[in-house]
Amino acid sequence: MKLISWNVNGIRAALKKGFLDYFNEQNADIFCLQETKLSAGQLELDLKGYYQYWNYAEKKGYSGTAIFTKQKPLSVSYGLGIEEHDKEGRIITLEFEKFYMVTVYTPNSKDELLRLNYRMIWEDEFR
Repeated sequence: MKLISWNVNGIRAALKKGFLDYFNEQNADIFCLQETKLSAGQLELDLKGYYQYWNYAEKKGYSGTAIFTKQKPLSVSYGLGIEEHDKEGRIITLEFEKFYMVTVYTPNSKDELLRLNYRMIWEDEFR
């Protein structure tokens, strides 16, 4: 099984730099993205043979995750189930028969650790 995880720092920018060529060449079973920086309805990707799952941030152009998988999962969940954290589209969990696939875009603590307290709370609640 081939699994790929990539922080694309903006899927629209990655598309301009050959993302689809790379995606197709790799032929991964599961392909995870972080920092998609996309809102619902801004982009449709035609990825033949893949189910697509997107978790968007409420804030436009911010964070976000996606998973593309050849096999349909048994279930899909988004976020932690904690409203404070789930506004940023940082987690997608797919349940398969023998494993779970989780893509996570962990919050940055920012310059001068401005968001360190939030990051520590997030990590504790993620665990």
